[in-house]
Amino acid sequence: MTAKVLVAGIGNIFLGDDGFGPEVVRRLPRHPDSAVRVVDYGIRGMHLAYDLLEPWDALVLIDAVPDRGAPGEIVVLRADAGASGLAQLDAHAMNPEAVFASVRALGGTLPPTVVVGCQVESVEEGIGLSVTVAAAVDTAVGAVDRVLADLLTVHQEV
Repeated sequence: MTAKVLVAGIGNIFLGDDGFGPEVVRRLPRHPDSAVRVVDYGIRGMHLAYDLLEPWDALVLIDAVPDRGAPGEIVVLRADAGASGLAQLDAHAMNPEAVFASVRALGGTLPPTVVVGCQVESVEEGIGLSVTVAAAVDTAVGAVDRVLADLLTVHQEV
């Protein structure tokens, strides 16, 4: 049985490096497995929350992450989608914690979640990634491919 995986690019393209997720999704090649759905959600948090009400085996979030490391550094980590938080319903914002809380408030269950993130250099107003973050997009595409391969392999073994 094939895993049903949602790949979600999130971020605001009008805030510099925050547009990382949508840019990675734009560059991802079409996945050969029809059970993998790739969507650029941008800042449409409620759209993602409603889509997460469907039964997914896994979620891969692609996002810019706060400046806690070297700009352009790619990180892959498991998100704690089960952490409680208050639902902040905002159809035009994209905060993963608020999306997770919204899914729970709507009666949904979150799938295991992996974040492929990039350390930002600048989230100042403006369209386009910084040179450093733009250079990391291809690395992120490779990381997403590896995460998907792992998720699909693990699911097939179960």
